[in-house]
Amino acid sequence: MFPAPPAFGIDIADDKNTGIFNGRRRSDQKTEMNFNTILEEILIKRSQQRKKTSPLNYKERLFVLTKSMLTYYEGRAEKKYRKGFIDVSKIKCVEVVKNDDGVIPCQNKYPFQVVHDANTLYIFAPSAQSRDQWVKKLKEEIKNNNNIMIKYHPKFWADGSYQCCRQTEKLAPGCEKYNLFESSIRKVLPPAPETKKRRPPPPMSEGYIPSNYVTGKKSNNLDQYEWYCRNMNRSKAELLLRSEDKEGGFMVRDSSQPGMYTVSLYTKFGGEGSSGFRHYHIKETTTSPKKYYLAEKHAFGSIPEIIEYHRHNAAGLVTRLRYPVSAKEKKAPTTAGFSYEKWEINPSELTFMRELGSGLFGVVRLGKWRAQYKVAIKAIREGAMCEEDFIEEAKVMMKLTHPKLVQLYGVCTQQKPIYIVTEFMERGCLLNFLRQRQGHFSRDVLLSMCQDVCEGMEYLERNSFIHRDLAARNCLVNEAGVVKVSDFGMARYVLDDQYTSSSGAKFPVKWCPPEVFNYSRFSSKSDVWSFGVLMWEVFTEGRMPFEKNTNYEVVTMVTRGHRLYRPKLASKYVYDVMLRCWQEKPEGRPSFEDLLRTIDELVECEETFGR
Repeated sequence: MFPAPPAFGIDIADDKNTGIFNGRRRSDQKTEMNFNTILEEILIKRSQQRKKTSPLNYKERLFVLTKSMLTYYEGRAEKKYRKGFIDVSKIKCVEVVKNDDGVIPCQNKYPFQVVHDANTLYIFAPSAQSRDQWVKKLKEEIKNNNNIMIKYHPKFWADGSYQCCRQTEKLAPGCEKYNLFESSIRKVLPPAPETKKRRPPPPMSEGYIPSNYVTGKKSNNLDQYEWYCRNMNRSKAELLLRSEDKEGGFMVRDSSQPGMYTVSLYTKFGGEGSSGFRHYHIKETTTSPKKYYLAEKHAFGSIPEIIEYHRHNAAGLVTRLRYPVSAKEKKAPTTAGFSYEKWEINPSELTFMRELGSGLFGVVRLGKWRAQYKVAIKAIREGAMCEEDFIEEAKVMMKLTHPKLVQLYGVCTQQKPIYIVTEFMERGCLLNFLRQRQGHFSRDVLLSMCQDVCEGMEYLERNSFIHRDLAARNCLVNEAGVVKVSDFGMARYVLDDQYTSSSGAKFPVKWCPPEVFNYSRFSSKSDVWSFGVLMWEVFTEGRMPFEKNTNYEVVTMVTRGHRLYRPKLASKYVYDVMLRCWQEKPEGRPSFEDLLRTIDELVECEETFGR
């Protein structure tokens, strides 16, 4: 038994025996179609994938636009059956889809989108002129709708996320300003009118071909494939493959060598009954044209062809590629502001739920924004921070958006206490996460946590933003185990002298380099020192640095060159990274860019974990 179809924009199989469709006879449909038709053309629609298990497919449909409906039919004009329709009054956005030369797996190469209710319909036109005409006419019909979006997603929803901002919720607010009357199709000029002076076409030997017959050469067009994981290192790949526990589970991921790819493969029978992982680099031939291969005798013109071949043939691999494993359907890092470039959030749009804990600034609660999106809400205790300075800086901080930063969504400042609204992280503080699971982390997972933090800090460094209080307590963990940097820059607004003064009992001396506890000189290089201590916290699974020493003793010890000991779980290579962070002079320490490159290499290196 299937549920009744929703009212708008639904694909439904017709009932051929009764001649009834959606409660109406086909003769009625014909009358409707011929009534007040604005546009009519055969286009291609992409399935809307309302369920995760729904297949992604592309179907040719006859589209008809009237004043009240956008309807699409199966078949040609002389024999057609209505498959779905959208009430024009429900449409919130019509716009060209920006594809950046991505592969479009159908013959029509000019996409546009129609956002209605809680769905997005992607439609593909055969030419730029056709697409532009549909977008223009649809915009004219919806211009008086009262539900027009403020922001929209300019790129496709694919593989469980929006390709423009990587948000993983289909209903997530847009990431680019939407202007109904300023189309992104300006670059395409209309065809020149017929005149007597029109130049004849060039000779056939040189002639032109339709632009949709041509695709530009791109460095990477793998995002459309379920087996491709763009930002996946070796340890995370192994974790994901092991959690699926399928013989022949595999994925293709970016190699640590730029421009190269690696196939990670899982087998339960790696030899003598033991399970194991294999990581095969996809190699390139030196011949022209270039070919790719895993096993030298089986070279192909593209990576998808290699994968397809080895899905049916082991041909030198430990097993054939049986089961594609992907993180794309799982919840991925989401960082995108809810506030449409307005840093002030209306407190009436917040629902307060359970208390998550309390920190330096006050109580933190789980909440919902507009009864839909989970958020963390910090109620700032009066007198805990310099509120005026913070509110000004919040406008800058909201623009810092990265998958490894906890996103600041906005603030509520029109009442007391003021609220800070941020991304909600299900597993809480990294420090507690480590302590509560001591003994259950592998070394590669611990290094992966450091890699996450380093990625976030490299972004802050690139944007000339200093954290000032980097430590495991100021990083959070989401449901997927991704670690994100939190509370960046917040230490500047604390009014508690015990925390802000280097002589205060709460000052984080154990995470500070000499230039900070002696002269309060903060920089990205002082953040690097703190990152080294954070790595130590991670590899000790949450121990307190210099746990037996007072702040005063730590200042003396560090000044004399004493450094934290090597944790048992840290290899020599990992500890060397920590020591580089703890160079006495700031200029002697690496940048986060250098650190990230080193950690990426360690993650890919088998010797790092003593394999």
